[in-house]
Amino acid sequence: MDAGALQLAAAAVAIVVFAALVCRWFLVACAVGVRKQRPRLPPGSTGLPLIGETLRLISAYKTPNPEPFIDERVARHGGVFTTHIFGERTVFSADPAFNRLLLAAEGRAVSCSYPSSITTLLGAHSLLLKRGTAHKRLHSLTLTRLGRPASQPLLAHIERLVLATMRQWEPTATVRLLDEAKKITFNLTVKQLVSIEPGPWTESLRREYVKLIDGFFSIPFPFASFLPFTTYGQALKSRKKVAGALREVIRKRMEERGEENGVKEEMDGKREKKDMVEELLEAEGGSFSEEEMVDFCLSLLVAGYETTSVLMTVAVKFLTETPAALAQLKEEHENMTKMKGENQPLEWVDYKSMTFTQSVINETLRVANIIGGVFRRANTDIHFKGYTIPKGCKIFASFRAVHLNNEHYENARTFDPWRWQSNNKLQNEVGANLFTPFGGGPRLCPGYELARVVISVFLHHLVLRFSWEAAEEDRLVFFPTTRTLKGYPINLRRRSESV
Repeated sequence: MDAGALQLAAAAVAIVVFAALVCRWFLVACAVGVRKQRPRLPPGSTGLPLIGETLRLISAYKTPNPEPFIDERVARHGGVFTTHIFGERTVFSADPAFNRLLLAAEGRAVSCSYPSSITTLLGAHSLLLKRGTAHKRLHSLTLTRLGRPASQPLLAHIERLVLATMRQWEPTATVRLLDEAKKITFNLTVKQLVSIEPGPWTESLRREYVKLIDGFFSIPFPFASFLPFTTYGQALKSRKKVAGALREVIRKRMEERGEENGVKEEMDGKREKKDMVEELLEAEGGSFSEEEMVDFCLSLLVAGYETTSVLMTVAVKFLTETPAALAQLKEEHENMTKMKGENQPLEWVDYKSMTFTQSVINETLRVANIIGGVFRRANTDIHFKGYTIPKGCKIFASFRAVHLNNEHYENARTFDPWRWQSNNKLQNEVGANLFTPFGGGPRLCPGYELARVVISVFLHHLVLRFSWEAAEEDRLVFFPTTRTLKGYPINLRRRSESV
């Protein structure tokens, strides 16, 4: 081979090598570009195919101590991590800053997202499922009706319901406290919604409503309405009965309103509305449809019935297990009664003076976490601490994980109501950002103050009239909701000096 041929061959080899290097560089650059474009999700594990980590989560929350599920993942991945639960990849947050961001961003960067079983049973027009302007107007109406517990007629009605329930208890009796608390909260909510006093109608409605609630976390089988033997099928049937009962009341009130003359309407506009149905009938020129009013009232029954009654029960359980706290609570209420005099009705100033009672309520909310957190869905890409949560991703903001974190609360998993009296940090803005038992942002629970009033009145009369002890061992469970496993049965004895 002559010199020219060798040079030509060498040039060809050089061209091939150069082309290979260019191709390799191009492929690497493309790969880097793809990596840069792909969202960097928070680290985590998606567990088993399809099932993900759902079974691990449920198993943990069926035990008295579900914290390891969160603790292990936070220790491994940090306060925001990715998991796969309830059939969907989910970003789980135990970070208080990210939780507050999500609560404040409701309706913009995120929106509420709940299982289909809940959405079907509550109805399309429920407060929980409404968004944007529709949610804002319903939330405002709820605040108008339930967000003013300082009203003396309302406070007096709460006290009457509590006393009426306690009068049914024998001087010495065993009661399932959760059942008794639910009677109070259900009757109170019905009164606020439709102005019907406790009786056969309310008790019939309550029995159906219990079945409806049971269906919230059941499997929504297709054609479940034809499968009444399933929990979800029974819930659908009960939902129809509850909605029908409410619809009948609303129709009657609409007919009565149609018969009123203009003079009476003008006079009515100057007085306080007697219940939520009247608020709805007069709001926005009477533009709410019958179905909207039915779904709205039904959803408020959920909020008023379940959470407050569980809070009342768990507070008594914690107090029973913490004798020093129970003794101080009794002292607060006995001293208040001595100053007021016997048999005097409670007033708003009395409620505001129950400082240790409020500490007990705060601590019960923090330790028990009746609302463990909220589900949201990203409406847009969300950037946080170098991670990107892509649009459409499910997010769970865990209140429980923050409330039980030792970095935020000393001995966080111990019931200690005194921490709310001695630690000023819990009362300032930093503490408010950590403590979110009623949610926050546009979806802050509108009845949170009413719930505090109900439990305060209940504890007031309980400690003054009775002493008690646990009738049998009971414990908290956290799935599908927080509650006591057996309804917390207690042995009651009427105090001899009580009335």
